[in-house]
Amino acid sequence: MALYEHVFLARQDMTPQQVDQLVEQYKGILEANGGKVGRIESWGLRPLTYRIRKNRKAYYALMNIDAPSAAVAEMERQMRINEDVLRFLTTRVEAHEEGPSAMMSRRDRDERFGKDEDRPRRPRRPRDETPDEGEE
Repeated sequence: MALYEHVFLARQDMTPQQVDQLVEQYKGILEANGGKVGRIESWGLRPLTYRIRKNRKAYYALMNIDAPSAAVAEMERQMRINEDVLRFLTTRVEAHEEGPSAMMSRRDRDERFGKDEDRPRRPRRPRDETPDEGEE
């Protein structure tokens, strides 16, 4: 069996529980066709670069899959039919990443620094202080 990373985007007006149900539905399709799903990450509601079917945001989800190509093809066929799925991408990989994905580690960094409040900044350059006219 081959290893895949699969990311899909779900509509913004769904609840996180409905997105989890979608993940479980597609996990069931893969397992029924002889595949296994490893790590599942929910990246949450994130803004889109451009509108997709009148949506400005979408729920992102990542699944690490170990399945035959027929199982992945069936899951993708079901996703094309489902109106709740905006986009999806399946990529074949040599090995699954250990630990959190790049998106999750980025979120951890943002939480550590409190978004923009506590993030270390470069020091400002001092302005040239020139005396006003008449002052010397």
